Amino acid sequence: MNRMTSVVATTAAVAALTAGLTGGATAADRAAAGQGAGAGLVTAAGTAPACIERTSVTNNPDGGVRVHLRNFCGKTMRVKVVVKYWSDSGCTSMRNGSGWLFRTVGGRYDRTVVC
Repeated sequence: MNRMTSVVATTAAVAALTAGLTGGATAADRAAAGQGAGAGLVTAAGTAPACIERTSVTNNPDGGVRVHLRNFCGKTMRVKVVVKYWSDSGCTSMRNGSGWLFRTVGGRYDRTVVC
């Protein structure tokens, strides 16, 4: 592998990892995930895969979070919203194509994980 190929591969890997860890799933991320057999794989640090789209994540200034999730994985997924300084959501089953709105009055959004 030459130096240029190595730099491109490293940059692509970092971008993919960052998208998975921050929950920045977009339509392009879902397409890249293929929405097929590999779409249900768990990404680094136990976060939910990119096919679980985080369409809206809001940390309220006075505390509390609002998270809207959508499942584009092609199968039912069990997910949980992890909240810092507050109770987590608990494990919820989401059918393919469904959405879920989770809110709290305290805490800060940490991540969405599979369970």
